Amino acid sequence: MTRRIFIGDVHGHYDALMILLEAIAPQTDDAVYFVGDLVDRGPKSAEVVEFVRSNQYACLLGNHEQMMLDVLTNPQAPEHCRQAWLYSGGHSTIGSYGEAGVPLEHLEWMQALPTHLDLGDVWLVHAGVDPQIPIAEQTAEQFCWIRDEFHGMRQPFFEDKLIITGHTITFTLPGVMPGKLAMGPGWLDIDTGAYHRQSGWLTGLDFDNQRVYQVNTRQQRLRTLAFEQAITKVHPSRIGSQRRLMVN
Repeated sequence: MTRRIFIGDVHGHYDALMILLEAIAPQTDDAVYFVGDLVDRGPKSAEVVEFVRSNQYACLLGNHEQMMLDVLTNPQAPEHCRQAWLYSGGHSTIGSYGEAGVPLEHLEWMQALPTHLDLGDVWLVHAGVDPQIPIAEQTAEQFCWIRDEFHGMRQPFFEDKLIITGHTITFTLPGVMPGKLAMGPGWLDIDTGAYHRQSGWLTGLDFDNQRVYQVNTRQQRLRTLAFEQAITKVHPSRIGSQRRLMVN
């Protein structure tokens, strides 16, 4: 049986990603998808990008790739954009590439990343969707950046598709403990905060077998969980007023 494997925000944690994929052991007929934010904050963004690119794994555009592109592909980028990216982890990304800098092929690859993928029963996007705007009118601004409007939805956006995202660290949502996945009406968030000192978990979801694989980026410790053990359901009425530790 072909598996669909979804990997949460890696944020430069190449070593943990290698442990995670060794445990998941994707075969040639399995499909591996990254939800974006390969770069920034962790120590090996360059290695992560090269690994995903060279293996031709599917990957979405995340807000951190977007910030990186806004600065590195635009010589006239405003200084506040550069500072925002550096503050959000760009210093680590620049350091991972060394004196040679970011190669053009990496930037071109990022520029070609899709903002979303429709897999039939799953709609994959980095951040989410705006429930007030028709899907055809939404842009990278919504798909890469949205938070509260999406998580606060009272009804699923799609009748027949589960939206799987990264972007928002799950423990910043009300009632969710570090390392747990978060689920709401029609959506599932798998960004468990690989870079964050209060979590450190990088998540891989074998969706078709309902199995969750996680590696702690500080301890390089692997654990596997059944899907039902790994999730916490979030009540949309509590979104916004009770979010903890807002991070990009």
